[in-house]
Amino acid sequence: MKFMKLGTRPDTFYTEEATRSVSSDVPSDLIIQIKNTKYLLHKFPLVPKCGLLQQLCSQRPADCTEISVALDEIPGGEEAFELCAKFCYGITINLSAYNFVPAFCAAKFLRMSESVEKGNFVQKLEAFFGTCILEGWKDSVVTLESTTKLIEWSENLGIIRQCINSIVEKILTPPSKVTWSFTYTRPGYSLKRQHSVPKDWWTEDISILGIDLFRCIITAVRSTNVLPPPLIGEALHVYACRWLPDATKKNRPAESSASQTEDDVRKHRQVLETIATMIPTHRGSLSIGFTLRLLSLANFLAASQSTKSELVRRAGLQLDEATVEAMLIPSSSFSDQCFYDIDLVRAVVESFLMQWRRNNESLTSLRKVTKLVDAYLQVVARDGNMPVSKIVSLAESLPDIARLDHDDIYKAINIYLKEHPEISKAEKKQLCQMLDCRKLSQEVCAHAVRNERLPLRTVVQVLFFDQERHGRSKNSVSRATRDGGASSELGRLLEAERKYGRSEGAGEVEIKEEEPSVSKLESNKAMRRRQNSKHGSSKG
Repeated sequence: MKFMKLGTRPDTFYTEEATRSVSSDVPSDLIIQIKNTKYLLHKFPLVPKCGLLQQLCSQRPADCTEISVALDEIPGGEEAFELCAKFCYGITINLSAYNFVPAFCAAKFLRMSESVEKGNFVQKLEAFFGTCILEGWKDSVVTLESTTKLIEWSENLGIIRQCINSIVEKILTPPSKVTWSFTYTRPGYSLKRQHSVPKDWWTEDISILGIDLFRCIITAVRSTNVLPPPLIGEALHVYACRWLPDATKKNRPAESSASQTEDDVRKHRQVLETIATMIPTHRGSLSIGFTLRLLSLANFLAASQSTKSELVRRAGLQLDEATVEAMLIPSSSFSDQCFYDIDLVRAVVESFLMQWRRNNESLTSLRKVTKLVDAYLQVVARDGNMPVSKIVSLAESLPDIARLDHDDIYKAINIYLKEHPEISKAEKKQLCQMLDCRKLSQEVCAHAVRNERLPLRTVVQVLFFDQERHGRSKNSVSRATRDGGASSELGRLLEAERKYGRSEGAGEVEIKEEEPSVSKLESNKAMRRRQNSKHGSSKG
């Protein structure tokens, strides 16, 4: 970063109570009042260089020995005024990207131009801006970031426009021609070890900007059509990681709600909604995992419906690339006792199906998504508060052709029955009705007919289709099925006992299932119960 040093005299400003003065043998004849701070200064060094002070002093009587002027409206306040005052006194000041904006705006306010006096402050600041700040990468970014405190002045003086143009020009520079320093803290990267500059070298530095300025940069870069969409997506990713809560972690949003003020939520919502509008239309601009995390945050932050709908649509586009872990979106509702937001996942699945049908895509992506959903169901089935209806609704949202077998559906059912032993017969029936026994493997059939958690009718159906598949005629189950009645069902169960050894402990036989960290899930449930307890007591 570059600096400019002006003046040679030592700093003789000092404070006495709420008054700032300059050590001098000459008594003060100019009083400057800026809000609660009073300055006892001298007309001679200041007035010749400041057109505004010349105008104000000329309005006073000629015989007035001491003039008092209020400058409450000066941009940058006391600090910016002191830079201008010290320049007038010839006191050493150091200018950089960090204090250029307030100094320049204050100098413009005081009219310290060439028409007032040659070699004035404005001219020196303009030269520093053009030859040093705009030529530097970090200088331009830091200067642009500092304009947020004086946004209107910065816009009117063209500082924002020129900084954006400089930044965009450098972003579009081929990495092989990047010679300036930049911030890059990704794991595994070291400039000393790497001979080439990464394509996304610029993303971390511009992430310090406020969302409005960041949007201006991204919009300008996208308008050139030079950079590929995934690179734009990476910039959005880096920005979100910096400014959004838990944007890269699978923590429950409610865990951070206690520390989130209304103002925090409002700011985060604005950032999220703005990011959603900047995602390139190109598939793969953002990873599906990150898109799902944004969707989770959109729910938590009560983002606009248009933002949620857009994120659901984008997640649906890439759902076949997702993992079960990415789909485990925590519920953000205190009224919903479920730990996971299965409704949001279903919305994404339905979006995927709508686009799959519209684009007439192959079965490959459909079956990949179905396999993913079935594995997801095996995890959320462990949620003690997950209702049967939501499990069934998600499972049945996929068409029959999507599943070559129902082994994973069976596993989800078995887990649910094990975790929810208290459910009614009607709920068990509803749960098991989504199972197509004809699509069970022999291994799963063997497990099912010994599974005492299943309704008897389901066990009989499994046995029937298993024997039908093997073309067995002895003690024909198909004939017994046509006979109907309770005695026939009992006969089938006896057949199961004879063939598979169904016993009292058979329900504990296990098959390989999608197994998340159960201890972690239980600890999450306990945390949710504590949070709900606190939430309830706070309401009381």
